[in-house]
Order: sequence, then structure tokens, then C-alpha cells
Amino acid sequence: MTKYVALLRGIGPSNPNMRNDKLRGVCESLGLGGVQTLLSSGNVLFEADTVDVAALEATLEAAWSEALGFESKTILRSRQELQELAGLKPFGDLEHGAGSYLLVTFSRNALTVDFELPHQPVDRDYRIVGRSTREVFSVTDMTSAGTPDVMTWLERTFGREITSRTWLTVSRILARLSR
Repeated sequence: MTKYVALLRGIGPSNPNMRNDKLRGVCESLGLGGVQTLLSSGNVLFEADTVDVAALEATLEAAWSEALGFESKTILRSRQELQELAGLKPFGDLEHGAGSYLLVTFSRNALTVDFELPHQPVDRDYRIVGRSTREVFSVTDMTSAGTPDVMTWLERTFGREITSRTWLTVSRILARLSR
């Protein structure tokens, strides 16, 4: 059995059909094992005996729509893939906190990056500090007076088949998957 996290895009816990208990119920109805949720932002952890990730993503996306009436891009990562990301130490010594917001953006497919890294978009308070094949790592300076538009920039740059999590959330997911 492989341990996975399903990272759902656009989950709002104010929608009753997007709440953790409903998400877990759908996964359990699909026969997935050890289903757990983490936070209320669309992080569903489970075990499955399949290695066909694309088919599992498609199954989950169809299930959200059929059972709960919403659509959500769903991107899977295995425990091993998250361990490899952690091993990259993409943020070096930086810590997620009041002054800096460390974000990992996950893509279903390989990402095309057509700029040098690190990259700071003009007149923005965030920078792209690294990447892997299907992830981009960004840091936002939270001490500036402006409202960061990093999510809008990421969508314009990489498309809508992405979803982002803080490095703190990714670390929590990995810790839970490692139990």
C-alpha cells in the first residue's frame, strides 16, 4: 500500500459539502484505506494499492462532483515524493512565520519555468526561490504594506492545474503520512 495525500484546489470549509467529514466519506466509499484529513483546506491522506496516480486523481475528481456536487482539481503526491521534496530543503534556513510566507505550489504535470531562479517579479513582494519537476517554491515578504498577489501570479504563469500549500502544512502532511 502506498500512502498519498490528495491536495484539493479551492476548498472552502464554509461549504458544507467541502467539510472534512464529507471528504473522508467519499474516499472511504471508494475503498481507500486509513483516510484522514488535515486542516480544513483540502488535504486528504489515505492509502491505496494502486500506482496509477492519474487514474486515481480522475476517480477522486469525479467522486467530488458526483457525491458532493463540486469540482476540484485534485493533485496527488505520495509520502516518498514529499520526503524527496523535504530533502531538497527548498527554503534553506528560512522559516514560515509572520515575516515570511513559505509556499509550495504543486502541479499535476511538469512545469515549464522560463526565467532564471531565484526570480523576483517586478514590483512584487514575493520571489520564486526554487523548483522541482512539478513544484515551485516561493517566499512572500509579509512585512510590506501591499497585499501580495502571489496566487494570481502563479496561476497566470503556470495555469490553473495547480494548488498551493504553506511549507508548514506540507511538513505537517509529511509527518502524518510518516506515522
